[in-house]
Amino acid sequence: MSMSGTSGVFAREFDEIGRTVQVGFAGGRVISVSFPADPPADAETDHELLDRIDAYLDGERDEFHEVALGLTVPTEQREVLESLRSVPYGEDVSVSRLARLAGFDPDDADDLEIVTDALTDNPIPVLLPDHRVGGGPHATPSDVRSAFRRVEGLSQ
Repeated sequence: MSMSGTSGVFAREFDEIGRTVQVGFAGGRVISVSFPADPPADAETDHELLDRIDAYLDGERDEFHEVALGLTVPTEQREVLESLRSVPYGEDVSVSRLARLAGFDPDDADDLEIVTDALTDNPIPVLLPDHRVGGGPHATPSDVRSAFRRVEGLSQ
């Protein structure tokens, strides 16, 4: 999927989540995903990624792996967030398992804090699927997270 050069904010309302999905791009890379109640007045509504999110919400399996991301977070948090991309569609992981996937020790309080901070501060939910982490903090709002989990057949 070529989004090279795409910059700006794109947003569309989705009935399935009762909210807007807003995506920020810089230089063809996704730098943010958020879920405001209403789309910003200046946001474009027509974008291939929003079409794919629409299909995902309708039950089409999509892991968004090839979508280019522009993550601007500390290196340790980046390792955690990039590990989220390896959690398959329809699968759930614990915070401890995610810590191990990212190369951290889930029994070390400092390591666990890195993992939970990364989840809390995740700037690109859906594409970095924190909704697949059970029992942890999430950047995805709980109502949206429940909808994503329902779509993927995960327990609430």
